[in-house]
Amino acid sequence: MEENLNKIKERIESQISKIQEMNDLDKFKSEILGKKGELTQILKNMKNYDENERRKVGKAVNDAKNNIEAKIEEKREIIKKIELSKRLEKIERVDFSLPVNDELGSLHPITVVQREIEEIFRTMGFTVEDGNEVETEYNNFEAVNVPKYHPARDMQDTYWLENGQLLKTQTSAAQNRIMKKYGAPLKAIFPGRCFRNESLDASHENTFFQLEGMMIDENISVANLIYFMKTTLSEIFKKDLKVRLRPGFFPFVEPGFELDVSCMYCNGEGCKVCKHGGWIELCPCGLIHPNVLEMGGIDPEKYSGFAFGLGLSRLAMMKYGINDLRYLNSGDLRVLKQIGIK
Repeated sequence: MEENLNKIKERIESQISKIQEMNDLDKFKSEILGKKGELTQILKNMKNYDENERRKVGKAVNDAKNNIEAKIEEKREIIKKIELSKRLEKIERVDFSLPVNDELGSLHPITVVQREIEEIFRTMGFTVEDGNEVETEYNNFEAVNVPKYHPARDMQDTYWLENGQLLKTQTSAAQNRIMKKYGAPLKAIFPGRCFRNESLDASHENTFFQLEGMMIDENISVANLIYFMKTTLSEIFKKDLKVRLRPGFFPFVEPGFELDVSCMYCNGEGCKVCKHGGWIELCPCGLIHPNVLEMGGIDPEKYSGFAFGLGLSRLAMMKYGINDLRYLNSGDLRVLKQIGIK
């Protein structure tokens, strides 16, 4: 039996030495030391030996198994080193004496547009404020005159949190807090990230960027709104643009308007972008509702104001000719390179 074990051990060691791949080694180990392996079969047949013989055979088989396991682990380490060497050979060698190709990064299109708008409004005397991303139901809805029965409160549109708060659905959620902080007169803009439970497509995202603006003072009218919007948009797109107002309903403004801008691609003559109408729908706006002023601690009998909400994501798409909103949040550097922002 001892001679037979030695022959088996020598044959197995010879087979181990010829193995070159890790998968083959694992498979071979399973076959040799597994339930159907030669050594295991010898142990199963020990019932045919007397007690003294069983002790000798058992010890010899266990010694052989331990020796084979050690040989397999030695081979495993050798294969690991060979595989590592092969991987290192494929790696492109770096010559540290060569000049560095330091390709600089760039700002995101939304960040560029946001900073441009902030600077434009600063020159017109506006302050730039921050808003919370996690808001109270009161600030997000009631304080901007959105009643409890409004569909925006539906679970399908709003991300509600377990503590009763929510992810803000619009930058208007900061209006009440800012009015209470500064009172009137007031000139402020507040950009931020908003969240809505919407299906993703080329023009809709569940996470998007807006910029809210409001001006409150005595005798503020629609004429002031038109002037500030026309000035801002003409500066952003570096050309003289026309704006027009169409009646629209929004709970936080009265009267409310949809602001359209003359198509910057065809100069208002009509093209695919503007659906051959010469105008592009841009943002909701209007004179701040008296209820909103009153909830913000401002006397609506003495003061009036306008408010607007610009979609920063949409402005970035228009400015840089991006036709799919999802590109902006994809994290794909090729998008930035194609746009060519420096």
